[in-house]
Amino acid sequence: MRKTRKRRLMGEINVVPYIDVMLVLLVIFMVTAPLLTQGIDVQLPRAAADPIVTQQNQEPLVLSINESGDLYLNVGDDEEAPIPEERVVELAGAVLRRNPQTPVLVKADQRVPYGTVVRAMVLLQQAGAASVGFLTEAPAAPRRRS
Repeated sequence: MRKTRKRRLMGEINVVPYIDVMLVLLVIFMVTAPLLTQGIDVQLPRAAADPIVTQQNQEPLVLSINESGDLYLNVGDDEEAPIPEERVVELAGAVLRRNPQTPVLVKADQRVPYGTVVRAMVLLQQAGAASVGFLTEAPAAPRRRS
C-alpha cells in the first residue's frame, strides 16, 4: 500500500496575476484618457485679462460658437452637435434654475461676427444668466530683440 502524505496548506496569496491585470488596466487608461477630451474647435481671440475666479468643483456653463456661427453647449445629450437657439435657452435655463450661481461663459471663434456673439448673449440672458464672461487666450509674449 501506498502511503499518502497530507499536503500542508499554503498560507500565501499569489499576487502576480493581480499585478499583471493592474498593469494592463493602467495601460488601457493611459491610452484612452487623451481620447476622452471633448470640445469644439475654436480659435479664441487673444486678450490680456485676469482669470475668472470660480468656486471649486463648480463647472461653468460654456456656450461655444464656431466659425460658421453654430452654437454648442457643454450640457445635454451630445455636446459636440450644434443645437438650435431655442434649445440653448431651454438647456441653459434648466442649469441656471438648478444652480443660479453657475458661471456662464461664451467661447466664440475670433472670426465670428460681433452680432452673432451678441445674439448668443441675449439667449443666455433669456435663460436667466445674470452675468456672462468671455473665454480668451492670453496674448503671445513680445519677442525681445537682441
